[in-house]
Amino acid sequence: MGRIVYCNGVFTPEEDARISIFDRGFLFGDAIYEVTAVLAGRLIDNDLHLDRLERSLAALSIPMPVSRAELEQIQAELMARNELAEGIIYLQVSRGEADRDFLYPEGLKPNFVAFTQAKKLADTPAQRNGISVDLTEDLRWARRDIKTAMLLGQVLAKRQARTDGYDDVWMVQDGLVTEGSSSTAFIITADNRVVTRPNSRSTLPGCTRHAVLRLCQTHGLRLDERAFSPAEAQAAVEAFVTSASSFVTPVVRIGDVAIGDGRPGPLTRRLQSYYIEAALGSVPALPG
Repeated sequence: MGRIVYCNGVFTPEEDARISIFDRGFLFGDAIYEVTAVLAGRLIDNDLHLDRLERSLAALSIPMPVSRAELEQIQAELMARNELAEGIIYLQVSRGEADRDFLYPEGLKPNFVAFTQAKKLADTPAQRNGISVDLTEDLRWARRDIKTAMLLGQVLAKRQARTDGYDDVWMVQDGLVTEGSSSTAFIITADNRVVTRPNSRSTLPGCTRHAVLRLCQTHGLRLDERAFSPAEAQAAVEAFVTSASSFVTPVVRIGDVAIGDGRPGPLTRRLQSYYIEAALGSVPALPG
């Protein structure tokens, strides 16, 4: 039997799941999504992800498709049915379906789908060895704080970076780094200050970012929430990115400049360890 997915109230084999061609997520990208990591059979930072899902839906005036408790039950059921020990759970809520029109009718019923993806998240080659990131102009829409399914800008930027020999890309607007194409950008200065841009409409409020900032406070690390330029990033002694599916991943090259000695730095290594320890030590495993 293949993967079991959730589609509008029904758990079903993936090949049997159906969404209308008139779904506004399909026609307009009028949809919100979330990704929660699963490690050792545990949902990681799930409360933060569900908080953000609710905020994003509210920002677009899309109602929650089910209660939060029901949503958590759906996640647990997907993990159990697919025997997911490590990977992600993807959630997507669209405004619903109606004949194509920019002005949607009131009272649409949201479409809600969810599925698992089994994949290795911890101790990956990228986390062990670090990644290279290119720099590109940020051409996305202004409300990046809402986690919508409109990801074409990121798709094109990632594709071009890979074509040019990089692992990923950082976006730049008005001479300052906004964020990675699907991650939060961090640098570490020569005096061991952890620096990342503050939350605003220009960036997605990353859940893993939030967890890492909390770890900085817990372990007494010096933290600056401020914007930084590509030049400052290239002059940093260390750099890294955070996301739900990559945790804390070192960045060893930005553009054509090696960061530090071109290898993951010691403070990034500490944050990697702190994050995994906190995730596995504080999050109870769901019944399976």
